[in-house]
Amino acid sequence: MTPMVEALIFILMAIAAIAGAVTVVMARNPVYSAMGLLGTLFSVAVLYVLQLAHMVAAVQVIVYAGAVLTLFLFVIMLIGVDKSEDRDEKLPGQRLVIAVLAGAVVLIAGGLTFFADFDWVPAASAPINPDLTNGTVQAVAEPLFTDWVLAFEATALLLTIAAAGAIALAHYRRRSQE
Repeated sequence: MTPMVEALIFILMAIAAIAGAVTVVMARNPVYSAMGLLGTLFSVAVLYVLQLAHMVAAVQVIVYAGAVLTLFLFVIMLIGVDKSEDRDEKLPGQRLVIAVLAGAVVLIAGGLTFFADFDWVPAASAPINPDLTNGTVQAVAEPLFTDWVLAFEATALLLTIAAAGAIALAHYRRRSQE
């Protein structure tokens, strides 16, 4: 991959990750916050791919963007969002602008894929360089299950406690309102 394309992808994904993080913090609706988190997680996964950490990127998408975000949305649905949404369009023509932007992104990505002279997976097309294999299963699993196993298990425990606490708060609010 040429340095210019790599820098462009990095800048775009960094902007997307920051925009998603700001959405998580600033959105008044928890569902919008969860969608901002999804955008951030996907952007970070692309940044992992840029660093040739394909295994870490796959785990990012499967575990965090898939399982953890599904758990968050389940808890949000269980708690309930009690206000109705205003479905009127505030910006006229916003759907057309988004459709044009999405089409441009697809065309640029297609053009890069078919007409650029770089390899998408450098590790598969060149001799294996041990410095570039930081995202393999072995490179990820060895420190995770030796040096960082306590932090890994504590994170799983904290996520479980947070979900149980959200459920308990939801049931407490419902009982107090009745």
